Amino acid sequence: MGSSLQAEACSDDTLRSVHTVAVLLCTYNGDKFLEEQLESIASQQGVKVHIHVSDDGSTDQTQHLLNRFREQLGEGQLSIRQGPGHGYVANFLSLICSPVNADYFAFADQDDVWDSDKLTRAIAALSSVPDGLPAVYCSRTRLVNETGNFIGLSPLFRRPPVFANSLIHNVGGGNTMVLNRSAKDLLCAAGPVDVASHDWWTYILVAGSGGVILYDPHPSMRYRQHEGNLIGSSMSWGDRLNRFYLALRGRNRAWNTKNMFALQRNRAFLTRNNQEILDEFCKARDARLFPRLLGMWRSGVHTQSVVGNLALIVATFLKKL
Repeated sequence: MGSSLQAEACSDDTLRSVHTVAVLLCTYNGDKFLEEQLESIASQQGVKVHIHVSDDGSTDQTQHLLNRFREQLGEGQLSIRQGPGHGYVANFLSLICSPVNADYFAFADQDDVWDSDKLTRAIAALSSVPDGLPAVYCSRTRLVNETGNFIGLSPLFRRPPVFANSLIHNVGGGNTMVLNRSAKDLLCAAGPVDVASHDWWTYILVAGSGGVILYDPHPSMRYRQHEGNLIGSSMSWGDRLNRFYLALRGRNRAWNTKNMFALQRNRAFLTRNNQEILDEFCKARDARLFPRLLGMWRSGVHTQSVVGNLALIVATFLKKL
């Protein structure tokens, strides 16, 4: 199930009590922008925040900054653990699968700046979801350069966020994602799988289980673009052409292979209809040309744009999915 919303800043009537939010922050040599990110998290309005940091062996001043910030906030608001040391995906999944208790859970990168109402907006949206149904809030972002100056907006997605879209395209950046308890439990049940990215996997698994993806077209944060980004916005035509070139070299197929293996291991969490979509997609990926084209059409997989769907046809034709 998916939906799109124009989330509004929540009022006292919307949130009858102060909710607790576990902010899951992964760090690695991020001292350049970390302090501003931490301050924006600590300044969230209307919620009680505990920042859980997993550091993957930083050798710069990151750990010094974290310890100093912990002294300011107190142990009850910021805790630090050692990450698994196998990259950002494993680090984030280790955090979400850890015994962290809260009403809601938010992924956080080390170099962004959150709007002060980011979490209350997310909770206002998520509070409409029935208890026991996995749900994830995500939003558009304001793009800023290294010095924090506005340079644009992330793409606006208009099509519903559904499983058939999630298999090849991620609508929600992890730095915008807020999960309810059921979504967190679902990810924990799936375990620390080897996937292309933690946020894409969150979209895939929650959508596949019949959960709710709440996409907010209103930006909730400043997403910093700089040379150290592991994954940037890729808004320029140069970035798009580079992505297409890498897809032709097999990068996307390698990512999909990882994701499909993880999904097959966890297919019991998928709805019956989504299991059929997954099977059709997996069968088509390795079929001969005509059955491959027909199978992709039958699976219903799609992107969020006309250009993206044209690229999907080309990738299908060239067997690069």
